[in-house]
Amino acid sequence: MTVVGILKADSVLDDLKRSHGDYSDMFTRILSTAAHPCEVKVYDVEHHEYPPELDACDGYLITGSKRSVYEDEPWIQQLGDFVQALHKARKKLVGICFGHQLVAQVLGGKTEKSDRGWGVGRHDTRLLMDLNADAPAGSEFSLLSSHQDQVSQLPEGARILAQSEFCPIAGMLVEQHILTFQGHPEFDTAYARALLQIRREAVGEVKYDAAVSSMTQSPDQARVADWILRFIEGDGADLRR
Repeated sequence: MTVVGILKADSVLDDLKRSHGDYSDMFTRILSTAAHPCEVKVYDVEHHEYPPELDACDGYLITGSKRSVYEDEPWIQQLGDFVQALHKARKKLVGICFGHQLVAQVLGGKTEKSDRGWGVGRHDTRLLMDLNADAPAGSEFSLLSSHQDQVSQLPEGARILAQSEFCPIAGMLVEQHILTFQGHPEFDTAYARALLQIRREAVGEVKYDAAVSSMTQSPDQARVADWILRFIEGDGADLRR
């Protein structure tokens, strides 16, 4: 059975955790399915918890976070060092939102605040290259988003996997062992709405209303979760040119 290590870089607000669980719970729900049974191990990297060795898991996934990857925080630096170790070992790694941005930042790219402000709501996104046989270039999918930072420069060895109207680098592939997405496959609509309500003032009424309207259709959680597991299992990322 595939073992996935969740590198938890944040916790859900207490008021929302009672109804929606923590981020590690969300990922466990979408990853551990009948089609792809897997074991999930959670490491609270925000509090310096890591696996005893790189091979403790078949692959790792970095969650989102309310923090920015360029902040001068010891735990962010430690996580960056772990990303570099995984990269050197060519260990499978998936980055989501903050994780996507951290991979870019520590491997020589750049993450910064978007000049377009908050990216929220359901974002339609398009693959620019084949990810696997069921996800060819040109495939469209949607994920829920909640971010201000974006990757603005690719790291060495990376290619743009996906783009949206709001985010030019909405997904990356680094060689054949790192896969990242700016959107949140773990977010369902109920959680995204609740989080958006908390951030309503910061986001602004125009973006808030547009984001709420965008969430009348469900995001492609299961589809992207399948891509992630197939990638970690080695069954995905054909990277056909």
